[in-house]
Amino acid sequence: MNSLVLLLICIAVLVAGYIFYGGWLCKQWGVGDNKEATPAHELEDGVDYVPAKAPVLMGHHFSSIAGAGPITGPIGAAMFGWVPVVLWILIGGIFFGGVHDFGALFASVRHKGQSIGEIISANMSQRAKRLFLTFAYLTLILVVAAFASIVATTFGATYDEAGVLDKAASATNASVAMVSLLFIVIAIAFGFLVYRRNAPMGVSTILGVVAIAICMVIGMNFHPIYLSTKAWMVIVGVYIAIASVTPVWILLQPRDYLSSFLLYAMLAVALIGVVISHAPLGGADGLQAFAGFAVDNGNGMQYMFPVLFTTVACGAISGFHSLVSSGTTSKQLDKETDAKPIAYGGMLLECVLAVITVCAINFAYKYNAANPDTALKGATSIFAGGIANMYAGFGPGAVKVLRTLLTLTYSAFCLTSLDTATRLARFMFQEFFLEPGQTPADIKDGWKKVMVNPYVATIITVVLGIILGLTGWNKIWGLFGAANQLLAGLGLLAVATWLGNVGKNNKMFLFPMGFMTVVTICSLAVTVKNQVGMIMAGGADWGPYAQTILAVLLIVLAVILVIEGIKELSNDKKAA
Repeated sequence: MNSLVLLLICIAVLVAGYIFYGGWLCKQWGVGDNKEATPAHELEDGVDYVPAKAPVLMGHHFSSIAGAGPITGPIGAAMFGWVPVVLWILIGGIFFGGVHDFGALFASVRHKGQSIGEIISANMSQRAKRLFLTFAYLTLILVVAAFASIVATTFGATYDEAGVLDKAASATNASVAMVSLLFIVIAIAFGFLVYRRNAPMGVSTILGVVAIAICMVIGMNFHPIYLSTKAWMVIVGVYIAIASVTPVWILLQPRDYLSSFLLYAMLAVALIGVVISHAPLGGADGLQAFAGFAVDNGNGMQYMFPVLFTTVACGAISGFHSLVSSGTTSKQLDKETDAKPIAYGGMLLECVLAVITVCAINFAYKYNAANPDTALKGATSIFAGGIANMYAGFGPGAVKVLRTLLTLTYSAFCLTSLDTATRLARFMFQEFFLEPGQTPADIKDGWKKVMVNPYVATIITVVLGIILGLTGWNKIWGLFGAANQLLAGLGLLAVATWLGNVGKNNKMFLFPMGFMTVVTICSLAVTVKNQVGMIMAGGADWGPYAQTILAVLLIVLAVILVIEGIKELSNDKKAA
């Protein structure tokens, strides 16, 4: 496998997809034809609806949808070989994920910045909306639990059997925690300067990027905070509760904008690494091109269908993206024409990151073959170690420093995804109790007024997420891949029905929608089969029972919503 040639070909294909297919989508949907103000201007409230300049919003959107997804996904699917993974990244990104993300953002902008659930309510039924919101909310609770636990574990100190702090073993975690805390302070200062003191964006950005570099240096050399994982879980819970209701200009916009530069830097380091490693080393040949349609990975036989399509996820298509597009991004879009570069372009940029991950795996596998005693294991080590080893020609010192910096960068995005997910879950909780066309401000009294209160919705969400994070989120995490792709299928269905109702071309949604629905149902069926097998073998804890029940419920949910969607789409055709 020649990593440089592969990367150049993939970038060329993705650029062509953005220009030609993305441009065609704009014409088919009439993006930019609406001369009215976007919801960010029309409904501006200084908290959730706040117009953002395109580069700032791109930073928020890209940081939120990327996170760890396009890195862990290709690593998990690499067992099938790099050819199927790359093909799915390219085809999925251009024709599935890009359409999904762009369509969700555009539809939400035309629905006053409301979520996919409200789009379903307006174009299908109130029952379908509540089913979708219940499913999306529970999925987000699982995301909050998982990422809160990951962040807390990443920050948490190590203790020996006697309960004594091991500072040497805890140094890296303490560094990550310190950098993350300093980053929050920098983001708040950046937001204050730009939005309250009208500081020039260019100058502020340069200062912000320099401050990020400084805080990383400080964090690596000065990290006095050593707390247990449980203590960090509580602190993270308090943080996301505050972040979820804080005006977006204070924290969300500036933090995500600045953190996007870490992603861009990570992309640049990897791109340069592929180029410089190609000349002296001739690329890498550690990852097999194709391992077969069925692979035994040590935990049983894994089949390319449906595993590949639920594992790569964020690198090709992810239901979580539709929640971001219609949850936070649509409420900050300055101009409708910004939707294509932010949503469609953001998805294809994530595809670049996924392809770079494949290149990193290639180098990591080659390193592991030559160094079995210090083999790179786990997503973080494979990604950071793989890219760092592209710079092996500069000596072991350069490899060590780069691996540390890449690990810090990778870990920082878990926190970014975490508080975005919390805010999205808060929106979902509030919308569940609203009638079509209503906003929380329209509810004047009664119990519904309490339930749509942002503080109540946030507290309930955070408490549920943190409790699940402390008690065993990993026991049901196996369902996340299928649940996430079911969200994608339902997001495609919602936008397709709306476009049909307003007389726009929705045919580009039909195959992706059907394919992702079939993938999801097949994946859930395999999960049920496997979990029932574990139960029948005896000795199972509550995990297999929970996964079996939830998987069956998700299959039922998918069938109900697909039937309603097909009826609506059929009515559109008859009306035409």
